[in-house]
Amino acid sequence: MARVRLGFSPILPTIASFLLATLWGLSVFAGWGLEAFCGGSSPSCVQRLAVFSSVSGLFAAVAACLTVAAWALPAARQDERTFTRFMGLSVASWIAAEGLLFLGGLLAK
Repeated sequence: MARVRLGFSPILPTIASFLLATLWGLSVFAGWGLEAFCGGSSPSCVQRLAVFSSVSGLFAAVAACLTVAAWALPAARQDERTFTRFMGLSVASWIAAEGLLFLGGLLAK
């Protein structure tokens, strides 16, 4: 197995990806987003937030696939630039998913 040689440990963006995935998952599936933005208000707020959650789910799915691809594909594991691109895009996609969920929550109020 080839070792990726980065200026930083490859586990750092992986941990960042997992932490962002956990935050997104808790916001969407554990009700953190509903509590933060709708807080027992009208059902229309809940419906609007559900729409934004679904759209941010597309970014989350892309981010999860990129994280898995960075570690599973031999081309990414053997080439430092490819691994960095996959992980960079993954973290950026998680941030986009979180940002969309946050902005959607503000608009859903």
